[in-house]
Amino acid sequence: MEQSTTNVVVQPAQKSVIMGIWKIALFMFLITAVEYVFAFYMDAGTLRSIIFIGLTIWKAFFIVSEFMHLGHEVKGLMYSIVLPMIFIVWLIVALVNLEGAAVKDARGIVDVDQPSTEHVESGH
Repeated sequence: MEQSTTNVVVQPAQKSVIMGIWKIALFMFLITAVEYVFAFYMDAGTLRSIIFIGLTIWKAFFIVSEFMHLGHEVKGLMYSIVLPMIFIVWLIVALVNLEGAAVKDARGIVDVDQPSTEHVESGH
């Protein structure tokens, strides 16, 4: 059997890079902890949903920026990736809203904002 040679050289770990990764991971853990606090101590509603969506987008930004290395690229590349994604998300939300309204109309579902104010007098 022949011995194969390789050109791989093992580099020592860079402490600053490892500390940067731990810092981002700790920051994302704190954002997740805040999400859990809102989940258990805040009533369900639109405000809680907006907070969850905002914190999730914030975590997604850090994941893409640090762990996928997009934060270290030139601005043109970042915009060419981020801007189409914004429009795609907007399109999905718009289509879900449009199709949801069409399904509700087809089924005859009516949104009721306030209870009926119709009064019936007794004795008539």
